[in-house]
Amino acid sequence: MQRYFLEEDYTAKEQYEVVGEPYHHMVRVMRMTPGNQVYLVFANQVSIVAEISGITESAVCLVEKEKEQQEKELPVAITIASGYPKGDKLDLIVQKGTELGAAGFIGFPAKTSVVKWDGKKLAKKQQRLEKIAQEAAEQSHRQVTPTVALLDSEKTFIQQLTQFDMIVIAYEESAKQGEVSQLAQILQTVKAGSRILAIFGPEGGLTPAEVEQFMAAGGQPCGLGPRILRTETAPFYLLSAASYQLELLKVSN
Repeated sequence: MQRYFLEEDYTAKEQYEVVGEPYHHMVRVMRMTPGNQVYLVFANQVSIVAEISGITESAVCLVEKEKEQQEKELPVAITIASGYPKGDKLDLIVQKGTELGAAGFIGFPAKTSVVKWDGKKLAKKQQRLEKIAQEAAEQSHRQVTPTVALLDSEKTFIQQLTQFDMIVIAYEESAKQGEVSQLAQILQTVKAGSRILAIFGPEGGLTPAEVEQFMAAGGQPCGLGPRILRTETAPFYLLSAASYQLELLKVSN
């Protein structure tokens, strides 16, 4: 069943009207007709099963059949912050990170980032990544479309660190030194609803000076197992570990 994200909050109505891009996709791409059912996901994270009752020249009219009951979101909001990597690696991070439950993505120019984007390129890239996040959220039946922000300076990024309850720094030196318990301890003690920022360096990693800055803002360096992971792989490791600890273990208990 197709899933469509709407910008409005959910309120109980006799009928809902879908316009714009979702209308085009329903009518022109999927060629839906009255009687077809879809998921409608609202801005306040309520999702419903809705049935098409009619189609006009500019809107699809739907009626609610039932609310979606299964919880799809991680109990904590994890934002992935990536020092700009080369090529299309950020596309992959956003796509797969969305499927794994990330609440948001931040890109920033780290000291060892090779990629240099001006304001116009950043805006265009952010638009593309927002589209990737939306499509991945639809595909994975998320109840939230992750946010995407591409920053033009590391200083701007550091100024945003106060927005989070907890900051995790994926630091390869911690892994090299054999540290393996910090991330597990964080995930075992984190409270539901917490906002976690996980910082990852680009291909060249984070410099000691950067790590010191992040630690001064309350960040905790963590190793991600005994192996050194690529910049595009490390976020998936952390999100998978969070899902195991906060979702799978909860179900098994």
